[in-house]
Amino acid sequence: MVIAIVLAAVVVGAAGWAAATVLRPADDPLEATDFTYVRVEPGTVGSSINLNTVAEWTPTPVGTNQAAGVVTGVAVQPGDEVSQGSVLYTVDLRAVVVAEGEVPAFRAIGLDAQGADVAQLQGMLQSLGLYAGAPDGKAGAGTVQAIKAWQKSLGVPQTGIAELGDVIFVPSLPTRVSLDSKVIARGKSVSGGEEVLLGLPSAPTFILPVTEVQAGMIPTGTQVQVTSPDGSVWEAVSTDQVADAETQTITVGLAGPDGGVICGDSCGLVPVTGEALLSSVIVTVPTADGLVVPSAALVTDAAGQVAVVDEAGARLPVTVVTSARGMSVVEGVEEGTRVRVPAVEGGAG
Repeated sequence: MVIAIVLAAVVVGAAGWAAATVLRPADDPLEATDFTYVRVEPGTVGSSINLNTVAEWTPTPVGTNQAAGVVTGVAVQPGDEVSQGSVLYTVDLRAVVVAEGEVPAFRAIGLDAQGADVAQLQGMLQSLGLYAGAPDGKAGAGTVQAIKAWQKSLGVPQTGIAELGDVIFVPSLPTRVSLDSKVIARGKSVSGGEEVLLGLPSAPTFILPVTEVQAGMIPTGTQVQVTSPDGSVWEAVSTDQVADAETQTITVGLAGPDGGVICGDSCGLVPVTGEALLSSVIVTVPTADGLVVPSAALVTDAAGQVAVVDEAGARLPVTVVTSARGMSVVEGVEEGTRVRVPAVEGGAG
């Protein structure tokens, strides 16, 4: 009986040991290891976000049609640059051209006509090499001969009289323009007085519609790389931010790096009608090359000195060039040095 009791106790004790051994959770490797080591290696650190830039032209009315009849041809496309004497469209096969001048066309101009509009017409004829006199606003024989030469070049009767509707005067040339396609299109009828010619600024406006969080990542002067319609890259920087309380959006303005035109000489690539969405890279942290360590390897002392900790536990002072996405480019430590991550045991930085 005594032997049986002893054996039972041994069995129960063994069962308890086995249960403790089997059921005890395994050690958490993260708790068992306070830190690890990584090598300082060359690399690149930077950060960016991808958004759409909105490019849009803002046309303004600059010229009124005075011709009457049927539009028989359109000579310019939206965004084309026109200069003195450029043909815009034809009405009843008669060309309508553009010329520079503040005074709009309001009458036919022929022999003995006088006024600012006459001087404007003379200026156009002079720029075309057809008039040698001074644009004095007085239509003499020389002006009439120049008008006839101009009419011959256009293939219309050489009357020596510039009829009302032959010319649309605009404030300045050369300029980019577009025509109101609802009015000026082949087969459309016009009677005069239609506001048909729209002038475009030297460049479209470029903006970034962003959220409040994104706006906080794009302070003034942030580098933006805009992909143009032909695949090339236009450099820009962020400018002012305007909040719209109704739509809960923020608009970030863009300009050329030196205050110039973002699209340079290629603004004609931006469609004149509607908004163009151009993919863009917003460089929130400029890219830097150098020796890279995890940012968790950095430790700062009470004096503000940043350092990394090597395998021997020594602190090696470093200078942080830039940091992004958990990595930092540093100076002051040799390539290949193994540094502790996190820098302080237990994860405290």
